Amino acid sequence: MSRARDRILGRLRDAQGAHASHDSVLSREPTDIQRSMIPPREQSTQERTEQFIRAAEGLGSFVHRVGSPGEAVEQIMTLLDGDTRALAWDDDQLPILDLRSVLESLGVGIAAHNDDGARVGITGISAALAGTGSLVLESGAGRYRATSLLPDLHIALLTPEQILPDLESWAEAQRETGYRAFRDSSNTIIISGPSKTADIGHELVKGAHGPRELHILLLGD
Repeated sequence: MSRARDRILGRLRDAQGAHASHDSVLSREPTDIQRSMIPPREQSTQERTEQFIRAAEGLGSFVHRVGSPGEAVEQIMTLLDGDTRALAWDDDQLPILDLRSVLESLGVGIAAHNDDGARVGITGISAALAGTGSLVLESGAGRYRATSLLPDLHIALLTPEQILPDLESWAEAQRETGYRAFRDSSNTIIISGPSKTADIGHELVKGAHGPRELHILLLGD
């Protein structure tokens, strides 16, 4: 019994030593070398836009290039497909002037921000990430979190100027502004394609935790 006890205590001491060594590694000064997950390269706005479109479509998103606010409204009405109400961010948070009023004039009412019966939600974005085709949304005043989560179909409006190379670029921009997205927003989410899971039986199911369709309206040429 004494030998078994000694072996156990020995293992515990060895484990403590390993943890102490690990703690000493963690206590070292942070390295000055930072490596991007996606190798950075110089890109024009057009090149970055094309990369974003390829990545977003690869995730199962639908990307619609619209040349004017009028074309964007036409595309939104097509996606509404006869619906008479939708969720939407406030007008000053969207890249199309007075969009809510325009939709109301076309017979589409703007539902209460927590209405879980609306099939379509319309949002702007804070940034888009070309490397992964992802959207960054910051919730807050006029930018309702439920708008991108409750409906079955999410419409996101953005301009090419909002497309950044990757997540590291977005994080660097936040660092320069004192991490505004985390300081001033109720939450920040990164959306990579429509909601989907394959946890059960390895069968892909869309819409498990959010919209089953993501339509991105890219304004401008």
